[in-house]
Amino acid sequence: MEYGSIEREIHIEAAPEVVYEVISTPEHLKEWWPDEADLKPVPGATGVITFGDGSTPEANVVPVTVVEADPPRRFAFRWVYDHGEAATAANSLLVTFELVPSGTGTLVRFSEAGFREKGWEAAVLEQQYREHVTGWDWYLPRLVAYVARLESTP
Repeated sequence: MEYGSIEREIHIEAAPEVVYEVISTPEHLKEWWPDEADLKPVPGATGVITFGDGSTPEANVVPVTVVEADPPRRFAFRWVYDHGEAATAANSLLVTFELVPSGTGTLVRFSEAGFREKGWEAAVLEQQYREHVTGWDWYLPRLVAYVARLESTP
């Protein structure tokens, strides 16, 4: 099995402008992915996403650096790097959402890359890759469902 990148394509029945807002702004991100998000969708901006209750030691607070913000076409960020470090291709994973108009909706081309570049030993690489596959397979359908709820709200 190759542990280089995760790639998914999903269709969302909403305009690319709506989907872009949902994948790039904290108030929408926390509705389908992390429990909290603090970031600005501007290239070079740094922030954090939090899984769990941010006021407890068990919370997983993850730094994020926005790499590309091209509404409503592309949004990309680096994450899974150590606090206090600048995100680079050698120390982080790159998540990219490419949005393509498709009929009355949007084709979302999702990818997460950089697993091999992190330099993890084989067992850690395999574990991290599998955890991220499981995670995205859980969260991406939540993205679709959240946008559907948004679009159906008057």
